[in-house]
Amino acid sequence: MSYHREITPKKSLGQHFLKDLTVAERIADTISEYSGLPILEVGAGTGVLTQFLPQAQTTVVELDRDSIAYLKAHFPDLNGRIIEADFLQLDLDKLFAVPFCVIGNYPYNISSQIFFKVLDYRDKIPCCAGMLQKEVAERLAAKAGKKAYGIITVLLNVWYDIEYLFTVEPEVFDPPPKVRSAVIRMTRNARTALDCNEALLKTIVKTAFNQRRKTMRNGLQSLLGKGNELFALPIFDKRPEQLSVEEFIELTKLITSEKTAKNLVCTEFLPNFAPFLTI
Repeated sequence: MSYHREITPKKSLGQHFLKDLTVAERIADTISEYSGLPILEVGAGTGVLTQFLPQAQTTVVELDRDSIAYLKAHFPDLNGRIIEADFLQLDLDKLFAVPFCVIGNYPYNISSQIFFKVLDYRDKIPCCAGMLQKEVAERLAAKAGKKAYGIITVLLNVWYDIEYLFTVEPEVFDPPPKVRSAVIRMTRNARTALDCNEALLKTIVKTAFNQRRKTMRNGLQSLLGKGNELFALPIFDKRPEQLSVEEFIELTKLITSEKTAKNLVCTEFLPNFAPFLTI
């Protein structure tokens, strides 16, 4: 099978159909070591990636009705495992009773939300791989001290090891996007539980990076209060992008032990991080 332009890409859905079969095969290979697990492909489009995935193990979720019709016509071996739905609204526990991998050529306008959805199901998803905007891929895989390091970097890297695998140029898409793309792989790390308050960790990370040019001392005054005795510790001399994931965890433990910590978890920050993902 090759790429066929029988479907017009829809701008409203952020569709840029991959047409380079070599790139598609390389993306499929990123989860090859998990060959025994079910696979969920997000945004299958015209099936250019789908054709390189094991059909008996693959379920695809697609929102575009034209793509759904195309996939049903060209991939009969999927045997009813083509789901017309919004991935962000799916209850993945109902879809899979066992661990599974997630893969896709992700819509760039919601890629960050997709990865936070994966994070919600981290105990069931040992590997998530695929293509997204290069800038976002760099952010996910960034190390502490780098400009791209931010909220999404820290929160995903608590639970996943993230690899930037390769860059993809615009001309391999129909239509070509205005940005370069990249393929990443997220592999579940060995952490089974946090020895800190996870809700508080999220609040600290969000609050710190909302004022990323300030030191942690200045950035966290709204949580700890001006002149808090904890601010004498050297960690508060750093800016948020200088703290590793482990340092954010240790900082959360410090603040939890502080007598006013029980009042610090601002639940308004927790349900949706989308407004802050570009920070």
